[in-house]
Amino acid sequence: MERVWGGTRLRELFGKDFPADRPIGESWEVADRPDAVSVVVNGPWAGSSLRQLMAAFPAEMVGDSGRPDGRFPWLAKVLDAREDLSLQVHPPAALAAAMNGEPKTEMWYVAAAHPGSRFLAGLRPGVTRDEFVRRSADGTVAGCFQELPVQPGDVLFVPSGRVHALGAGIVIFELQQNSDTTYRVFDFNRLGLDGRPRPLHVAEALQAIDFSDFSPSLIPRRASAGPVPGRRILVQDPAFCAHELHAGAGSPLAEGRPAGTPSLLAVVQGSLTVAGGGESMQLTAGHFALIPAACRQIELTATTEVVVLEMTVGRS
Repeated sequence: MERVWGGTRLRELFGKDFPADRPIGESWEVADRPDAVSVVVNGPWAGSSLRQLMAAFPAEMVGDSGRPDGRFPWLAKVLDAREDLSLQVHPPAALAAAMNGEPKTEMWYVAAAHPGSRFLAGLRPGVTRDEFVRRSADGTVAGCFQELPVQPGDVLFVPSGRVHALGAGIVIFELQQNSDTTYRVFDFNRLGLDGRPRPLHVAEALQAIDFSDFSPSLIPRRASAGPVPGRRILVQDPAFCAHELHAGAGSPLAEGRPAGTPSLLAVVQGSLTVAGGGESMQLTAGHFALIPAACRQIELTATTEVVVLEMTVGRS
């Protein structure tokens, strides 16, 4: 996906195939959207789209965790922010339908970051709705956002309703609900790829913003206590759960999905072998795999020291 704020690091870091002169901001890796659909690359279903599989085999793909519209419930991306993204918000579930949008809760995992890079997320203490409105009008609204310095391995949870922006110099893995509804508050007076200012949605954003969301923090780096070594709990939310898995070469990784549900795997660094359902394939950094609900058991084996993100069904 070309973006005015994008760069070339997805090609440099993960071997994504695109011309060097195109500003690529996003690679949609697992997608079931009207305007972007993933295609299976291996096994007996190679060449089939995720849309085709969801239409033909909904229970086998997602069990009971599908969406009412029949689409796959999640969207997985890799983003390269050469410049700051727009200051934005996504509508919460309670308001999205009335706003003709979709709720979008997401998680950011930092794969690479230049020194001094930062997230903008949530409001600074004491910022009021009136101040936000005034500063949106005079172009200083970035001063309302909390700034969070980041480095590789840092993680931020971004629930619907949290104002946020990805800062320049950062490459992230983004795991999210299947949604593409974004309300821009401010775009740094930047022109889009067509040479025109990109549209803002301040009125909609003011409806969607959680004005009680002050000073969010990054997810702690320490491994969460639990029975499974090498597993770091990142997100436990009704929208989805996410874990970081890590292991040395030759070691197994334990998947954490409940029986009869799907999962997504995203390799941040290193490589591993995924085996299940009579198939086996190797994944390297920047590659993703969808494990369908009907695949009852898989084996994950690190072929080098590896870091993997795992996305599973939500939990209240």
